[in-house]
Amino acid sequence: MSKAGADGADGADGADGADGGGAGDRREPGKQPDGEATGRKLLNKLSAASAGAGWTKVSCPCCMSGRVEPLVLVKLGQKVGPETKRWLLRLMAAPQKDGGAALLAHPGEDPSGDIIVVSAPRCTLLRATEELGLCKPYRHGDMEAFSYSDRDNFKGSDNMEAFLTLAERQFIVKYELDGLRAQKDLRIPGLPDSCTLQNRDSIWRKLGLAGVVLDTFPLHNPEKLKALSEAWYSGNQLAQPLDSVNEYFGSPVAFYFSFLDFYTWSLLPPALVGLSIAYFSAEVQREMVESVSGSQVQPLHAASGPVSGHMLQAVFSMLWSTLVMEMWKRRSSSLSYRWGTMHLAERFAEPRPGFHGDLGVNPVTGRVEPLFPEWQRDLRMALVSLPLVALFLGLVVLGMLGFYWLEAQAQQLHKDWDSLLSQALLFMPSVLHILYSNMLATVYKKVAQSLTEYENHREESAFQSHLTAKVLVFIFFNYFAVLFHIAFFKQDVLLLRKRLASLLIVTQLVNQVTEVVIPFLVDRFISAPHRTQSEHDSQEYKFRSQRTLPAFPGLFAEYIELLVQFGYLSLFSCVFPLTAVLLLLNNLTEIRSDAYKICRLFRKPFSAPVANMGVWQIAFEVLSFVSVVSNCWLLLLSPRLQELRQEDGVSSTNILLMAVVVEHVLIAVKFVMAAMIPDEPAWIRKKREHIEYRSMQALRQQGKES
Repeated sequence: MSKAGADGADGADGADGADGGGAGDRREPGKQPDGEATGRKLLNKLSAASAGAGWTKVSCPCCMSGRVEPLVLVKLGQKVGPETKRWLLRLMAAPQKDGGAALLAHPGEDPSGDIIVVSAPRCTLLRATEELGLCKPYRHGDMEAFSYSDRDNFKGSDNMEAFLTLAERQFIVKYELDGLRAQKDLRIPGLPDSCTLQNRDSIWRKLGLAGVVLDTFPLHNPEKLKALSEAWYSGNQLAQPLDSVNEYFGSPVAFYFSFLDFYTWSLLPPALVGLSIAYFSAEVQREMVESVSGSQVQPLHAASGPVSGHMLQAVFSMLWSTLVMEMWKRRSSSLSYRWGTMHLAERFAEPRPGFHGDLGVNPVTGRVEPLFPEWQRDLRMALVSLPLVALFLGLVVLGMLGFYWLEAQAQQLHKDWDSLLSQALLFMPSVLHILYSNMLATVYKKVAQSLTEYENHREESAFQSHLTAKVLVFIFFNYFAVLFHIAFFKQDVLLLRKRLASLLIVTQLVNQVTEVVIPFLVDRFISAPHRTQSEHDSQEYKFRSQRTLPAFPGLFAEYIELLVQFGYLSLFSCVFPLTAVLLLLNNLTEIRSDAYKICRLFRKPFSAPVANMGVWQIAFEVLSFVSVVSNCWLLLLSPRLQELRQEDGVSSTNILLMAVVVEHVLIAVKFVMAAMIPDEPAWIRKKREHIEYRSMQALRQQGKES
């Protein structure tokens, strides 16, 4: 949304002069509240049902309501004076044409205190719904792209709590605040001249840098959260309440848990295949014992048959990975239709709040905004970002070399001692390398964030894409470089199997501690005391107590964990058939532990509507195709194929050519499977095309009217 600016907000109505009589007409801009109104004592408690007591006024009759729902809490700096707070309240409440956010604001129990509670009137919510491109049920029951001019024909558009989800309403408040931009140079009342707003400055970002706004976060609804918790992780139910998750936490969280659930149950077929191969194949049993013991075990009897268990596991994993991703895309499209996010608007929006540059006219939109030359961004990426990313990739290689050195030392020690202690020490290089990799990943994530900020991307989508690309490149090197080096260069299947087994076992143990034990202890001894409240506590105290919880770290780490799992399974499971079994056992607890954490351990996050998993889905599909090359190469190294080559006298060149042919055939099969399985069901495709057609008609009609 293009805000008019902040210049009109300074003269908007005095929000701190609410009279407690309900949401009424706004005072004329520029008219200050009289002394009687400003001196009136505010209610002792913030109440959602208090008919607008203390809230700023609305001028639109359709936005008047007997109930104001607190959605977002703004925490101000301790040194923010009453004059600055009054200006902020007027800024939030002023109409958008006057440079405000057209929101409802409440100063809290103490008008001079350090919080502001924010809500949104009906018209603001509906206009933002159209700008975001959300779909809602039309009068005939089907989903349609919402149109503000046609709002009365949408079901429930007169009741915002039913029409929009809680997550959508809260995100719209953030969307409006982030969209505030100064229309001209403006001095903020009560602040020094150094904090003066320049023309087209992002007001909310400038207030954050100046220490005026310390925090902005959505408020939990205790009743809804309790009901969601009971239906999600407290009971014995297997199915997740995904619609309730979407309503409360938003579509990004709902898509993650939907994929986690889909992927976890998709592990059943490879787990059953892996168990069957491990049970019926003496060769696989011997190799798994070798991977755990670290020593050679003589086979009880010769292998029989041209096809080994590893070959079956490899072919199954390659086809399974494609089938899972194609079926997920179909499920994802169904969910995006159901949640109204399949037609999100892709319009030229305001620059992201962190974007900066010299003020000028955007040649595409015609708006006055900060401009930053593309060549400067490219120069920063080439001279700063790429070298630093390469440096961290070098640290990954250094860690890999250290792992090899420790591996050789442990092998020599075991050869000299040949005891249970030396056998246990064989796993120490893997454990130390895992710890090193995790610490390096933590540091790199912060560096990647800073680098992407330094690159100064205009759009939020571009910022997220570059950040995710940096992290994915590092993840691939950090987690898979050692395994690929062992497989493709050292060609040591025994070491690869032992390394993979170590990674899986140690990772599962670490995950169970970090995902289950630690969250329980944190909740029991740290978070729980802050949630202890009585019915006599003021509403403001209950709101403030939510800020004591840490901010939600996002879903980055959760997606990385699933991506690494998917890589282990699709790329290397043929050397360790029980991979899917271990992952399935881990993920059955992962679903509930992740739900427990987001509900109890963190503040509620803002969630922008999304139509799918975004770039993460591409990453999973890339791994699916890389799995063909990886598995075909590993089959070349399998002992059974080497035995057949020696028995039949087949040359290494012919074996390699045969592997290349098999690889191309399997890639062709994967392409055929992807083509035969549409990305979305036929009924979803028809609905999407209908929505696009109706949107086109609406645009044409608007053009005729204008």
